[in-house]
Amino acid sequence: MSKKQSISNGANQFRKDFPILATKINGKPLVYLDNAATAHKPQQVLDAVNEFYTTYNANIHRGIHTLSQKATEAVDDAREIMRRFIGAERSSEVLFTYGTTFSINFVAYAWAERFLKSGDEIVLSVMEHHANTVPWLELQKRKRIKLSFVPLTKNFELDYDAMRRMVSKKTKLISLAHISNVLGTENDIPRIVSMARRVGAKVLIDAAQSVAREKIEVNKWNVDFFAFSGHKMYAPTGSGVLYVKKDILKTMPPFLGGGGAIIEVTQRSVTYRETPDKFEAGTPHIAGNIGLGAAATYIMKYGIATMKKSEMDVARYAYDKLSHVSGVRLFCHARTHGVLSFTMEGVHPHDIAEILNTHGVAIRAGFHCAMPLHTHLKTPATARISLACYNTKDEIDVFIKGLKDVQNIFKQTSSRPTKSSSARQRAEGSR
Repeated sequence: MSKKQSISNGANQFRKDFPILATKINGKPLVYLDNAATAHKPQQVLDAVNEFYTTYNANIHRGIHTLSQKATEAVDDAREIMRRFIGAERSSEVLFTYGTTFSINFVAYAWAERFLKSGDEIVLSVMEHHANTVPWLELQKRKRIKLSFVPLTKNFELDYDAMRRMVSKKTKLISLAHISNVLGTENDIPRIVSMARRVGAKVLIDAAQSVAREKIEVNKWNVDFFAFSGHKMYAPTGSGVLYVKKDILKTMPPFLGGGGAIIEVTQRSVTYRETPDKFEAGTPHIAGNIGLGAAATYIMKYGIATMKKSEMDVARYAYDKLSHVSGVRLFCHARTHGVLSFTMEGVHPHDIAEILNTHGVAIRAGFHCAMPLHTHLKTPATARISLACYNTKDEIDVFIKGLKDVQNIFKQTSSRPTKSSSARQRAEGSR
């Protein structure tokens, strides 16, 4: 085995399943450290999607012919897989969506729009992704509700004492990330739910960053809404889930109207089907939902604990290595859940990312769709590495070597941080 192959593969048991990892960038093995933006897909997921398109591609529901029946059964099976994967009580509580952003907007329009009134409060935090901020800012315009943002401690953790003081009888919803896409901080869901229940508030959890690395137990946690994207958990883009408690679903009107959601339509009225169908109007991302079920099956096959251990071992190694690079400031703690954001003295994050790309290393640079957080951190942008089960310590070594080359380049040229091009500015926003 060549040295390049050993760097690429290491002793990691997952890498063999991800064909894209054999790709070379600028003639060098790909070191993909941008998994918080999107994770790669194992062959098992690619095969499931390919099988659908090549052997039974058809629209679901109501079709009498064989292909439609098989596609419908595959989507129903995928829904049941997702129910088990997140620990829901009923498969009807699992709504297929197009990702976390769509799911949170769904709650804002189908639940909050109907039940919140002027003067009601929603509690967020300064670490939220824009997907869990913008829908509530828009709702605030329409309903004149109040938004409160929980601050952070010096250790980049949620300030639970401040949160306890903020939550009141006016609080109708607490909507927070499970794991921050910038800080790697994991928030305590049972503690959050306990605070909400004392005042009768509902809880929404943005699980985009946690769904592939934490054991999910929505029923045990007693959350009301739980949103995540498929592409963060090795599934196709444009797939996702919104979990909603059955009792709440009964009170919610459909978010979208159209075919697939109805029993009868006249010129004067519409009668909707039962959940989950009434909330999934139109042709869904059938291949994506099947791929999502395949991704959950893949994770359950290996076990979330095994995958998490592999990732956390590399995360701790990366934290230690980054901590010893001169001029680097870390915006995470040693217990980071696979996300490490940082700045480097005298170098713009975009320049770090651009130079690392010449080494075959893919990272993210910008504000990561978390501008309020970066304002709170008093830095306009950070560089970010984010890990998945297939990353290795050898890859971190390549990344660290690339960082040192970045420093050497800027020392030699005595350059100041460059202003971002418009293309790089557009790249700032992704998860």
